[in-house]
Amino acid sequence: MNVLKVRDIVIGEGVPKIIVPLVGATEQALCKEIESLLKMQPDMFEWRADLYDAADDPTSIERTLGVIRENVVNTPLLFTFRTENEDGKKYISLEHYREVLKKVISSGLVDLVDIELFLEEGLIKELILLAKKNGVFVVLSNHDFQRTPHKEELLTRFSKMQELGADIPKLAVMPNSAHDVITLLDTTQEIKENIANRPFITIAMGDKGVVSRLTGELFGSSATFASGVNKSAPGQIEISELRHILELLHQYGK
Repeated sequence: MNVLKVRDIVIGEGVPKIIVPLVGATEQALCKEIESLLKMQPDMFEWRADLYDAADDPTSIERTLGVIRENVVNTPLLFTFRTENEDGKKYISLEHYREVLKKVISSGLVDLVDIELFLEEGLIKELILLAKKNGVFVVLSNHDFQRTPHKEELLTRFSKMQELGADIPKLAVMPNSAHDVITLLDTTQEIKENIANRPFITIAMGDKGVVSRLTGELFGSSATFASGVNKSAPGQIEISELRHILELLHQYGK
């Protein structure tokens, strides 16, 4: 499997990289959040722009993105505007989503951008092409907050992500049983051994899925999300605890 170098971080080898979401609703809150989280040395920040009070204003998003970039310094930055269809916190029309993503991708302020798999395929291709022209890596994602699809369906979605040109495919599911968690981990192992030619992320969310956030190095998931000031998804672990567990598994799991 190929690796991906984002600034000084290599994704796809060794201990899974820790991504911490920024969830502040205002520019001031975001700056305080970053100041606190930088001390914990996350591998990457994700700005969840759908949680921002001015999320409906592309100009405000770009201005605040500049402030975030200045504050996170050289830490890689992933931009995400999660839609309502995948548990985003604000409604956004397809045209507004397109406008925001194009402005962000062209801004020179982000290293990676999240694009949802279940958008119109023409829009996905347009945004991926623009990202590649601007040197921005694409996390092509799919989140199911209700259930865990069958393994075959998850593999189909993953293959579609690779086909469309994702730099990092991402699958997140909600397990309703231990069997669902096993399905996600089995799918992850299958992807690692037989399908993936690039780094990828898989997550079983919620309390039942916590183990999936810890075992990426064994099963193949290249990054995991930790909570900072507040969680952006159910099941996230506080960053210092997560790093300690990942390092222990790396040390004793060889």
